[in-house]
Formats: sequence, C-alpha cells, structure tokens
Amino acid sequence: MLKLTAFLAGLIFGLGLLLGGMANPAKVLAFLDVAGAWDPSLALVMVGAITVAVIPMSWARKNKLSLLAAPMQLPVNRELDVRLIGGSVVFGIGWGMAGICPGPAVAILFTGHWQILIFVVAMLVGMYVFSSLEGRRTS
Repeated sequence: MLKLTAFLAGLIFGLGLLLGGMANPAKVLAFLDVAGAWDPSLALVMVGAITVAVIPMSWARKNKLSLLAAPMQLPVNRELDVRLIGGSVVFGIGWGMAGICPGPAVAILFTGHWQILIFVVAMLVGMYVFSSLEGRRTS
C-alpha cells in the first residue's frame, strides 16, 4: 500500500508540474528573467502549491505516524550551514541554466528531447557523487 500511495503521489505531483507549466523550460526561464521579459505566472503556481501544502504539513508536524502508519520523516535540522547554502546555489545555477529542475525533468523524461536525458543523467551522477562524499563524511 505504501508503494501504491507513493506512486499516486508522484503521479499527482508530475501532473501538477505539467499543468502548472513547470515542465516547460522556456516558461521557467521567462520566470527567472526578472530583468527582462519576466513571466510571473509561475509565482502563482508556487504560491498555490505552498497554500495547498500548509494543511498536511502542519498535520504531519503534530503526528508521529502517517495515515498509513508509517513513521513521519520530517527534517530536524533547521540551521543554515555551508552545505545547505552551497547546495541551494548549485541547484539554482542548474535551474537557471537548464530551465528545468529534477521533478519536471523526470515528468518529461520520455518526451524525446535529448537535452532532458542529459540533464537526468547529470542529475543522477550528481546524486551518486553526493552519496559517495556523504558516505566518506560520516565514516
């Protein structure tokens, strides 16, 4: 049941990305072009997503188990550190260069655009490098 629920949540997330225009690199780049032909429509998508997430997130903070009796796994570290800021900067640079981020890239992976395939491969390599470095850091 947990895997089915995760699949359905991912499917709804992907559909939301597609319907909201987050999977269109041109639209994302227009949103990021605040000094030029700025398209603020993705800001409305983000505000809508945050608004929808407020109720379940506040419920999750108050409960130790999910509706399917799985343990809640919310982040506990609330400090801004070099790793968080550095990761955010790298993510932002990649988002600005490609006009796409991981969720939308997976949602449009099989559209036939070779650029998305390169992006996803680079993303997986980055995840592997991070995992390897993190393993050394905690050993």
